[in-house]
Amino acid sequence: MAWTKYQLFLAGLMLVTGSINTLSAKWADNFVAEGCGGSKEHSFQHPFLQAVGMFLGEFSCLAAFYLLRCRAAGQADSSVDPQQPFNPLLFLPPALCDMTGTSLMYVALNMTSASSFQMLRGAVIIFTGLFSVAFLGRRLVLSQWLGILATIAGLVVVGLADLLSKHDDQHKLSEVITGDLLIIMAQIVVSVQMVLEEKFVYKHNVHPLRAVGTEGLFGFVILSLLLVPMYFIPAGSFSGNPRGTLEDALDAFCQVGRQPLIALALLGNITSIAFFNFAGISVTKELSATTRMVLDSLRTVVIWALSLALGWEAFHALQILGFLILLMGTALYNGLHRPLLARLSRGRPLAEEGEQEGLLGGTRTPINDTS
Repeated sequence: MAWTKYQLFLAGLMLVTGSINTLSAKWADNFVAEGCGGSKEHSFQHPFLQAVGMFLGEFSCLAAFYLLRCRAAGQADSSVDPQQPFNPLLFLPPALCDMTGTSLMYVALNMTSASSFQMLRGAVIIFTGLFSVAFLGRRLVLSQWLGILATIAGLVVVGLADLLSKHDDQHKLSEVITGDLLIIMAQIVVSVQMVLEEKFVYKHNVHPLRAVGTEGLFGFVILSLLLVPMYFIPAGSFSGNPRGTLEDALDAFCQVGRQPLIALALLGNITSIAFFNFAGISVTKELSATTRMVLDSLRTVVIWALSLALGWEAFHALQILGFLILLMGTALYNGLHRPLLARLSRGRPLAEEGEQEGLLGGTRTPINDTS
């Protein structure tokens, strides 16, 4: 069945905005500018402020939700106007997980390459699968266990590629290893977030845009307030600002004032996450969850190719192998082999039943598929 122009637009929007989201964050990290008080030039390393910007982008999804609801006013559209009432505080625990995971990933992005960052996020399958068995009472089939094992193998290969790659002054070996480990840790937190959403949020039939927007609101408010104590908490060598504190938002604004392109990178990150969430949700609804997974895999290829073209990282053949193994693990876990085997054995078109299932083995797609 041929795609409509609208479906092609949604697929392109998801691929482009998803790629811009990671690349713009890395672009901001690569800038060097003077800070406040005449401090010498230093890298723009403000992961927690960048995380605040990302939550602002998620928060804007609430505006998209209410625009859709106004458009659907007078129409019987339960997907836009849920019938079940719910307590917005239900989103607080997932939002706290989202805030922690996102902050860890932005810290890690300062330490490692954009392509490794994107590939290592595939570890979420491992922990979500294990947590769904432990806390949701799910039973994983053989192909899902094989998918988890393949994902572990892919992560090892990508990690080896990072270890064997040439490292410059910006990304020393110790920093790359720390960054990769932080990404893995962040996926554990993201998996907890998905399990919480599955157990407590999905049963209320909340529209995904409203869910993303509400979590964004909580994350934006809480993390913005936390920037105040972070300004005074010493972080030693872990800090990326001249004062040596956990986060120095004032230093970030001074750097933006002296290098306006940083503001452009931050704006790209904020707007892209909003459109990426909208496009991802729409692709799942208009096409399938499988299409969304394929587009997300293509996003990794785009990020990797552009990072190489821009000279942000060096080519390593092991990354290709690692990416292919990760792709195979994701496909096995999500059952993409079943319709293919059915087509080969029966000579019928690809079955579409079950394609609306969640990408991580549930009956829904994760509410927030961002950082």
